[in-house]
Amino acid sequence: MLRSLVCVLILAAMPAHADVQMKKGSDAIDVLVNGNLFTRYVFAGAPKPYCYPIIGPTGNPVTRAYPMEDVEGETKDHPHHRSFWFTFGDVNGVDFWSESDKAGKIVHKEFEKLKDGVIRTTNDWVAPDGRKVCEDTRELKLSEHTMDFTITIKATDGPVKFGDTKEGMLGVRVASSMDVDKGSGHILNSRGEKDGDAWGKQAEWCDYYGPVDGKTVGIAIMEHPTSFRYPTYWHVRTYGLFATNPFGLNAFTNGKTADGSYTIPAGGKITFRYRILIHEGTTEEAKIAETYSKYAKTK
Repeated sequence: MLRSLVCVLILAAMPAHADVQMKKGSDAIDVLVNGNLFTRYVFAGAPKPYCYPIIGPTGNPVTRAYPMEDVEGETKDHPHHRSFWFTFGDVNGVDFWSESDKAGKIVHKEFEKLKDGVIRTTNDWVAPDGRKVCEDTRELKLSEHTMDFTITIKATDGPVKFGDTKEGMLGVRVASSMDVDKGSGHILNSRGEKDGDAWGKQAEWCDYYGPVDGKTVGIAIMEHPTSFRYPTYWHVRTYGLFATNPFGLNAFTNGKTADGSYTIPAGGKITFRYRILIHEGTTEEAKIAETYSKYAKTK
């Protein structure tokens, strides 16, 4: 009897698994967690796939709406910063970071999986002249306030060179009220570097937090130790850009370090793994360092 009671108490104390539902439309997947919209994975209608909006634990969006929507009070710079995305500014000489007729496009090819909270797709990286440069398989595993993102870049059409540029790669544009410059936000990385000092630095994780509708929330990006060139460098700006970049070593140091470019041989591949955690409170209050330690031990 006592053993049964103990088991009941333990089960009652365990958190329930989030109910994740996905609804596929003509251009996007709506992801609902416990009945509420968490994000939309937009796979058509733009130069690259992206997620927008991303709803935080307080019920408000934590990424900027522009250029998808025009919201009063938001900044309107860098229209290629689409909430949450993955791309790079120099792939075999093609700029996939910006958006113009001269830039490359990442084109959704097919869904490999769309269930159990997992979105797995294949995508072609296409140059302005229509040439396929490379291919990726990306997976988003979604749960409550968490996105596990894994992407493998494949050199399917010859060698693929990622050049040394600051313009990359996994990117988030935080809500304008979270900006360090014009908002009331802050940046902190795993090495203790803060705000502007975190730009171009190497770290295992980085957190960008600030107020949204009167409550402090944050977006932490953590890199898994199995990720290519771990730990990454960070193209994180006080105006609201928040991105990883393992290739821009020379760009980040104004020529003081060696070239950080890398070539994937024909038929080869490289893989990146990240966890994106949307949290309440500051970095310390959300215990980001402790959460990262647990994540780093996962397979």
